[in-house]
Amino acid sequence: MQIVRSGAQDSNKGPAEYFTGNVRVDAPFKGSGALSGATVTFEPGARTAWHTHPLGQTLLILSGLGRVQREGGPVEEVRPGDIVWFEPDEKHWHGAAPGCAMSHLAIAEMKNGSAVTWMEQVSDAQYAG
Repeated sequence: MQIVRSGAQDSNKGPAEYFTGNVRVDAPFKGSGALSGATVTFEPGARTAWHTHPLGQTLLILSGLGRVQREGGPVEEVRPGDIVWFEPDEKHWHGAAPGCAMSHLAIAEMKNGSAVTWMEQVSDAQYAG
């Protein structure tokens, strides 16, 4: 058993090449095998770039109000307690609503050493839906 105490790891700023706005990544973890995840907090209006995951991704919405979208689909609102599943290689983005921050736990598995493929930034028009 291993316990990583809250506050034992520094928060990290989400890199500008993968995120728009202020994003904080906390408590990144690696489970057994290829499982990995982190708690990610998006300030109002902040979001990821478009991206895919080779084995899919699960988001557990922890607080606030968020937005998610898969390519070709509508922008959807998500709230605390919602669980979002993106299929393997499904192009998507996720982030906070315009006037409210959002935190989620993001979980993905790696395939051939990679858990994510980053793509272009989400435009303001795409974000607005």
